[in-house]
Amino acid sequence: MTRHDLITDVPGLRVGHATSDHHASGATVLVCDGLWPAAADVRGGGPGLREIEVMAPENLVPGIHAITLAGGSVYGLAAADGALIELAAAGIGLGMVPGGPPVPIVPGAILFDLNNAGDKAWGTAPPYHELGRAAARAALASADGAWFAQGRVGAGRGAMAGMQPGGAGSASIALEHGLVVGALVVANPVGAVSPEGGWRAGESDPFPDYSRLAQAGRLQPGANTTLAVVACNARLDKAEAKRVAMMAHDGLARAIRPVHTPYDGDVVFSLASGAIDLATLEGARAWWLARIGAAAADVVARAIVRAVQTAA
Repeated sequence: MTRHDLITDVPGLRVGHATSDHHASGATVLVCDGLWPAAADVRGGGPGLREIEVMAPENLVPGIHAITLAGGSVYGLAAADGALIELAAAGIGLGMVPGGPPVPIVPGAILFDLNNAGDKAWGTAPPYHELGRAAARAALASADGAWFAQGRVGAGRGAMAGMQPGGAGSASIALEHGLVVGALVVANPVGAVSPEGGWRAGESDPFPDYSRLAQAGRLQPGANTTLAVVACNARLDKAEAKRVAMMAHDGLARAIRPVHTPYDGDVVFSLASGAIDLATLEGARAWWLARIGAAAADVVARAIVRAVQTAA
């Protein structure tokens, strides 16, 4: 049993939100307590992403320091710039040049919330750089393992799930030998979310009503997205983290229908703290990797349902 049933039950993670009710949008930053191996798996047809290739197993940088999720469509990518400034000010980042500033590695992803009720007439001063800074400050000021809010906060402030309110949600699970797996999602899919976290076998396809979605401006490529971060306290390399991200997408498919459409920008990030060496556990390494990946899918599905429930 985990402490909060949140991703911060994985030791070494802190989460901060910054919310603008005026703009009906926001940003969420997840900060690691070091350089954690990470990966991302993109399945949506309209993603908006930053620093994804740096996590590829064949590339040099061994890990990341934080992940930024934001509303605002392409404007929201600036939230990662704000977050990295706060991380660098806190001394977090790679030491690249003697006497030079630290270099934080901060991948990010955005969702489309430009068609909600918030004021988006920001001209040349969109709010996301400052929202990213504020969310990073909130994360850095929180304690390791601290509780954080869910629902219509941070990156989930302007989210919609089909035609109902979406938001931010989280869940975690404790496995054998002290392993913990957690998920943080922002649910903004074009599809409908199952309140049970999965559809019954043989149920007819509840495809959303086309005319209602079109009238609401949601049938545009990239206008909908489910963003997810999964984390564990196992020692994984980047290739193994990628496998966990791939398996975690099953959680989206259990909770959302349809999912991974041309209209969505679905992405799953995967992080691993390295606290538990799988080589010390009884059984094949591949077995434990499969166990972690299956658990990641489970907590993603629960987090999506929780995002919608807490947003209602």
